[in-house]
Amino acid sequence: MNFAQEIKNKKLILRISGDLIGEDNGTQMIAAVNEAMSHNLLTCIIDIAGLRYINSAGIGVLITILTKFRNKGGDVYLMNPSESVNKLLIITKLNSIFQVISSEEEAVKK
Repeated sequence: MNFAQEIKNKKLILRISGDLIGEDNGTQMIAAVNEAMSHNLLTCIIDIAGLRYINSAGIGVLITILTKFRNKGGDVYLMNPSESVNKLLIITKLNSIFQVISSEEEAVKK
């Protein structure tokens, strides 16, 4: 898994590519989230367009990020899931706890 981070309009944007298959892969993302939250950022957009595969541990990483933001009154958006990842979100009903969006502008509107 590879990820890049940026802060744009007071929002943390994480761009993930490859396979999110374990907590070891997610440790760096959690560190980036903790750093952003220490600067009072309360919104995170996770661009998962390049995510090929995610397993239960990877889902756990996403839920950890969501929990951290929601505990501080913030929110997390999943952006541009591939067809296979979107199917997984629907099957696991994670699409009911994550807000799935198609663009950064959509997150601003919400």
